[in-house]
Amino acid sequence: MDQVVQEELKKAAEKYGNDNVIVILGSPDEDSADIFAETVTVGDPTYAGPLAGVALGLAVYHILEDEIKQEIPEDIYQDQVGLMELSLDKDQICNAMKKARETFLKI
Repeated sequence: MDQVVQEELKKAAEKYGNDNVIVILGSPDEDSADIFAETVTVGDPTYAGPLAGVALGLAVYHILEDEIKQEIPEDIYQDQVGLMELSLDKDQICNAMKKARETFLKI
């Protein structure tokens, strides 16, 4: 997650409140999803971006998670995400996201 995205998320959380911002990731593997989830919840673990030491506590999900998929019209989801869903390891990514929420958000 580059510094521009981190700054925009920080601004959105300040403007709308942390409880009103949800981050939806499209990371291609569980490791990057986990790092990005950590970044938007407890702060940038690399201490290189605007979220270094900034715990936004934002809700974070992956586009492949069923909770998100069900909110998107099927035709749009298939057009925009369908190929990714077939080619990535959905189970590993979704499990990593669930674990990240449990670890970083203590839910």
